[in-house]
Amino acid sequence: MKLLIGDKNYSSWSMRPWLLLKHFGIPFDEQLIWLYEPDTNVKIRAQAPRGPGKVPCLIDDAGRAVWESLAIAETLAERYPQHALWPRDAAARAHARSISAEMHASFGELRSKMWMNIRASFPGRNATPGALADIARIEAVWRDCLETYGGPFLFGEFCIADAMYAPVAMRFNTWKPALSETAAAYVERLTALPAVNEWIDAARRETHAIAYQDECP
Repeated sequence: MKLLIGDKNYSSWSMRPWLLLKHFGIPFDEQLIWLYEPDTNVKIRAQAPRGPGKVPCLIDDAGRAVWESLAIAETLAERYPQHALWPRDAAARAHARSISAEMHASFGELRSKMWMNIRASFPGRNATPGALADIARIEAVWRDCLETYGGPFLFGEFCIADAMYAPVAMRFNTWKPALSETAAAYVERLTALPAVNEWIDAARRETHAIAYQDECP
């Protein structure tokens, strides 16, 4: 299989399926395509003509393309049932799917005001009321999961739900909003994962820069 991804410094959506593949030891080839270049969409569509020309995109060994992070995660869970990509318990699995879909569809103010830029540091900046409301909801989700399932990750062991929220942890490391002790500790645990560390190290070595994402208003 091959995973098309964008810049590791910026591409939060690419990070999610990449972490799943790395963490669970699923073999794949990685192809990085720089974002916001004149030929970015053309390069992606050359390999996935049915898709929207965006990353991430998984090309399986039969040449079939799957795009959108959550769709890729579901495909991996279906294809590799030996790995607990979703929790094994049905009730926990339904809960994990719900908060993963919420991450996929929500938190627009946080995304726009506190974008992912691993190399940057903007402590305390852009803490708008909308972004803070999104952070409060995320903290409530994390607290509920950690209390219900006992940690160290949202449903005990690392799963798709943690991968969906990992880029949020990267945002928090960059923007450093005030977090509860529970949320801050969870961010530390996510950041310490070997697969997350590998992604961060690669992001810091990248030389490609997107001007508007390297500056904070």
